[in-house]
Amino acid sequence: MFDSHMALLLDAAAALVNALTDGGSHGRPYRAPRGADLPAAVAAALPEPSRPAGPIARADADYLAREALRMRAVFEAVDEERYDDAAEALNGMLRGTGARPQLDRAPGEPWQVHFHGAEDSVGVGWSAGCATALALAVGSELAARLGVCRAPGCDRVYVDTSRNAARQFCSTACQSRVKAAAFRARRAGGRGRQKA
Repeated sequence: MFDSHMALLLDAAAALVNALTDGGSHGRPYRAPRGADLPAAVAAALPEPSRPAGPIARADADYLAREALRMRAVFEAVDEERYDDAAEALNGMLRGTGARPQLDRAPGEPWQVHFHGAEDSVGVGWSAGCATALALAVGSELAARLGVCRAPGCDRVYVDTSRNAARQFCSTACQSRVKAAAFRARRAGGRGRQKA
């Protein structure tokens, strides 16, 4: 499956897409934060252990919001098995960020491969890392692990880390909502047959 660093970057990609792109969420319309609310939304979407220490600059937040739209297109293309479109979008992101592998080490930690951009701003760095992780997934047998929620009224994305690769929903809330609706439909259908 995914190693811990790749999993962190894929989770960050999904979290940025879900936080920073409009659409549907859990059966309700979702409007992504804009303006002054955007830096806090970016900070909340980035994973805790790797989140920047200080506040997110507005320019970085704006950059990541634009990149989240491109990452959404990747998730949607993979979900629809349009792998050529996903690869083309990712190649554009990798070129745009100047992503390059580099070994880094935090004090007391082992060396890890990170994928910084040519410009090491927070926005470019995270975008380069997320694009690289998505590219590694799309370029492997793990591509089908990227998905878009199947629940009505929800288009949030996810990374399937289940053992059997059977995930279809962004959250247990959406899964429960779909199961409850199916149960109510079966129950209503059973009552209709009894009256006949």
